[in-house]
Amino acid sequence: MHDDEAVQVERVNTTSAEHVESPLIVVVDDDTSFCTAVGRLLRVWGFRTESFASAEAFLQQPTSADCIILDLHLGGMSGLELQARLAEEGRWVPIVFVTAMEDLVFQRRALAAGAAAYLEKPFDDGRLLEVLYQVIDYRSG
Repeated sequence: MHDDEAVQVERVNTTSAEHVESPLIVVVDDDTSFCTAVGRLLRVWGFRTESFASAEAFLQQPTSADCIILDLHLGGMSGLELQARLAEEGRWVPIVFVTAMEDLVFQRRALAAGAAAYLEKPFDDGRLLEVLYQVIDYRSG
């Protein structure tokens, strides 16, 4: 009977944990295959996800993102311009910049403006997860 009671307790704990809303990570990148791949990875890790193909599309949809994974170079408004726009509007959301192009000037600008991290594609999945946990712990702490 003790084993059955332990199993029942585990089931109750698992069920209550499912009701806790997981953090929402928004991916803004004009590369749809990147958005799809990162979105799948994030869901495997237990995050909720939304993705947008442009900064403009992101701005048109109300969202309460816990973090934004943002491509630096987008068609139309750039990632840096979106970062500045959000700051102007008083919407502080942690941003993890991702880019396929190494550019120290943009990296410095992004980090100086408050970006949580700057990762070059392709990046290590473990590094992305580490950054996201740091950002979410920081916001909740």
